[in-house]
Amino acid sequence: MSSYGLDIIGNDECEALLQTQRVGRVGVCNGRLGVFPVLYSLLDGDVVFRTAPGEKLIAAVLNRELVFEVDSFDVSTQSGWSINVVGPAEEIEDPHERSRAEALGLEPWAGEVRDRYVRIRATEVSGRRIKPVTEEGQR
Repeated sequence: MSSYGLDIIGNDECEALLQTQRVGRVGVCNGRLGVFPVLYSLLDGDVVFRTAPGEKLIAAVLNRELVFEVDSFDVSTQSGWSINVVGPAEEIEDPHERSRAEALGLEPWAGEVRDRYVRIRATEVSGRRIKPVTEEGQR
């Protein structure tokens, strides 16, 4: 399906594309808006990331709805895709679920301790793709 020059990506392809990347962004609103880069993986179709105490963990403890976004673009062909995952966040505290999250291999890049795991329970997944421009300048 196309809309305004963009193709809508189906759910199966959204999940497949989510699995091709490791860095995305989490949008949080805890009185003020913030967007934070995170290393992530998927667990049962949900986005999981590690974090330290702060805005993202507060949102999870309060079960706030978060938005996660990941994308890939090719500037030379003016093409790319973007996937959004929306849903309530929760800290993973159950020992079995925490073991599963730890097995994802999300080793932090940042120097500080990031020993908490957050899961975004995907209630809405959507994606869009912009096709490459041809030599004739058409999409």
